[in-house]
Amino acid sequence: MSILGAVIVPHPPLIIPTVGRGREREVQTTIDAYRAAAKQAAAWEPEVLIITSPHQTMYADYFHISPGQGAAGDMSAFGVAKTKLCVEYDAPLRDEIICCGETAGLRVGTLGERDPSLDHGTFVPLYFLQEAGVNCPILRIGLSGFSPLDHYRLGQCIAQAVENLGRRAVFIASGDLSHKLKDDGPYGFAPEGPEFDRQVTETMSEGDFFHFLTMDPALCERAAECGLRSFQIMAGALDGEAVESKLLSYEGVTGVGYGVATFTVTGPDEGRRFGEQCAKLERARLAEQKASEDPWVKLARLSLETFVKTGKRLERLPEGLPPEMTERAAGAFVSLHAHDQLRGCIGTTGPTTENVAWEIVQNAVSACSRDPRFPPVTVAELDSLEYSVDVLGQPEAIASPDHLDVKKYGVIVSCGSRRGLLLPDLEGVDTVEQQIDIARQKGGISSREKYTLERFEVVRHL
Repeated sequence: MSILGAVIVPHPPLIIPTVGRGREREVQTTIDAYRAAAKQAAAWEPEVLIITSPHQTMYADYFHISPGQGAAGDMSAFGVAKTKLCVEYDAPLRDEIICCGETAGLRVGTLGERDPSLDHGTFVPLYFLQEAGVNCPILRIGLSGFSPLDHYRLGQCIAQAVENLGRRAVFIASGDLSHKLKDDGPYGFAPEGPEFDRQVTETMSEGDFFHFLTMDPALCERAAECGLRSFQIMAGALDGEAVESKLLSYEGVTGVGYGVATFTVTGPDEGRRFGEQCAKLERARLAEQKASEDPWVKLARLSLETFVKTGKRLERLPEGLPPEMTERAAGAFVSLHAHDQLRGCIGTTGPTTENVAWEIVQNAVSACSRDPRFPPVTVAELDSLEYSVDVLGQPEAIASPDHLDVKKYGVIVSCGSRRGLLLPDLEGVDTVEQQIDIARQKGGISSREKYTLERFEVVRHL
């Protein structure tokens, strides 16, 4: 057998009556749709539920599957300890998923569980599923900091494992939508919130899972979304399958988006290999970007790739570099991104070598191997890396934050020998206050300490 169908559901504890205590009626449309989705899941007669939850143990570089034979949980974190659930895990299927994942080159397993009890992202769907008569074993899987395509690939591995063991499986993708829908909501308002929810619910309705893989990361971050990566794994589990899609409800009355949808598998469809389509599009985009790189970025790439492949640094500069690189000394930062996420960034605030070119060579190696936030870059990652090089102007002391502009100037915050630096024009840094706070924290400087400010301009090469 294989995946029989899938359900997307939110997980507000409010919709459990003992928690909501009457307030659940504010989202009665969501509750009614939830019960309809649970009824559909019961009609598929699953032998196992595969539940992905944003509130399960999560790591940046690892997919976590809950270990052990089962788990229990309650709503005590929300003031109701008497509402309890117990579940059994499908251990053989878990082992098969891990095996398939490792074969596919994914980091997936049962290590590092922080809390064995059921998280509310799992508890809430199970409450309604058990109410509908679904009492089979489950598997509980967390999200990660990996790329959308890697989440999709995990879904493919789940489907392969289900087929290998002949299970009747239903996929439950637990996840709220935007948390930024209302000024008076718990997280405030951002215009990206309603737009994110519009795009996601349209994708749910049409079953066009390709859009789950290609949504604008900046839009997703500003919308404070919750469940997108859960939906990406679900999409992978339905790779190559035709589905009948039904968007049962959408509400945002609490300031958080709640969407309920069902996807019934109706047969194979080779046109729905969205992972392959996404990978092909990404390869073309990266090839086009690489072809347009200027000499500053080309040198950073050459330096980094030489070091990662050989373990050795460049011994000489390539010929034909612009005079601005060979006749001037300046500080420079090399930043690496992979799948729209930072992968490394190291730089120097002033010149430490004879010219900008050697500064770039040195800092490209440091960015891939010495940034303490990340493991060293591997050969397998090289084709997915995107580079930027910032050449710094001379820092100048300023008397107050009034002389800063987050788009134009970077900032250096200093207190004694401690210094924190932040480059200008960074995604998600919208105010001078944010810029100073981040730089201060990077330098280990408390907000209570007296510090001085410097600003600098950069020339950014992409």
